[in-house]
Amino acid sequence: MQKFKRILLKLSGESLAGASKQGIDTQPLMHYANQIVEISELGIEIAVVIGGGNIFRGFKGEKAGFDRVKGDYMGMLATMINGLALLSALEDLGAQAEVLTAFYAEPVGERYSKNRAVNALKQGKIVILTGGTGNPFFTTDTGSALRAIEINADIILKGTRVDGVYSDDPEKNPDAIKYTSISFDEIYEKDLNVMDMTAFTMCRENNMPVYIFNMDVPGNLLKVIQGENIGTMVHN
Repeated sequence: MQKFKRILLKLSGESLAGASKQGIDTQPLMHYANQIVEISELGIEIAVVIGGGNIFRGFKGEKAGFDRVKGDYMGMLATMINGLALLSALEDLGAQAEVLTAFYAEPVGERYSKNRAVNALKQGKIVILTGGTGNPFFTTDTGSALRAIEINADIILKGTRVDGVYSDDPEKNPDAIKYTSISFDEIYEKDLNVMDMTAFTMCRENNMPVYIFNMDVPGNLLKVIQGENIGTMVHN
């Protein structure tokens, strides 16, 4: 039984690097593409936002001496590279997909608008939203929150390499407790790391739930769509 009709799937760019830790590894790329196509064939409307951390992160560039604004635009272009890679992988699997960009970058993709994105979703296309918000100083988490709210998504599904939200870092603390459900207020009070504060605030104020799960496990995206509780639901 399908739990959602329209989703925004947020993926980590760094996960695309695989074992090499940078660039694009075709194995995780195709792993993601296969999972996305699997649920698209069920009639789920899917928008995807993917980060660019496998290529460049603006705030890391600043630490290395880059101007922050230029660094952030470099990061936005990195998301477009990842978006084109995902587009190619989806098309290789026979899916209909298109890339929309937060600022003019033709022929990479058409400029994003709510109407263009929603119309493509209604046509059954997988829509890849690149370029973040189109502005420096905002993360792809914030871009995900903004786009999810704009297109009236049912939920943000945040695919990570951990299986939910924990009371502490489970990789460092074996006694960390996993939450199956937690409110935005509790996240704030416990100072847990789910997303950046701007994205967090937008989701809380616009009643946009976020589900965190491990996207690296084959079949997990389908399980989430079917309502299996394998991650953590963050809600008002």
